[in-house]
Amino acid sequence: MSSILAIQSPNDYLNSHCTGNLQIFINMAIIMVIELSIDSNNSHIFGRDIKMFKKRAYSKYSLEAASLLGKHIKLGRKKRKWSESELADRAGISRATVQKIEKGEMSCALGLVLESAALVGVKLFDSDMQLLSQQTDRIDDKIALLPKIAQKARKSVNDDF
Repeated sequence: MSSILAIQSPNDYLNSHCTGNLQIFINMAIIMVIELSIDSNNSHIFGRDIKMFKKRAYSKYSLEAASLLGKHIKLGRKKRKWSESELADRAGISRATVQKIEKGEMSCALGLVLESAALVGVKLFDSDMQLLSQQTDRIDDKIALLPKIAQKARKSVNDDF
């Protein structure tokens, strides 16, 4: 006696195993996946244009600096014997964001990185607030002396005929 394996279509399987709203949700998800795969080359979904995100290129120096800062933050956290979750709670961010910061991922917001560094005691600048304010004022003065708009040097006109 031979057994025959019956292969069901996805809709038959869904109809026999899922009911109600779950079935509707799964059908919608399947349709979206099909639409995405069909329209992936045309960069639009359901008739709406979408922006395709390009991966940002960073210099090796920037990547190394972000990695180093992330490692300093991780070291500071471990010296304080904090878990990733504890740092996340203190910084008001998710644990996943702490992990990204510690890995040196470039997608993290600068403010979150600086706040995490401050919380674990990583000194980025002088810790004396008065000295830090003085340095900021000096830089503001230098910026004020520079032109508002950066312009390339113009080519001199050769009017010798």
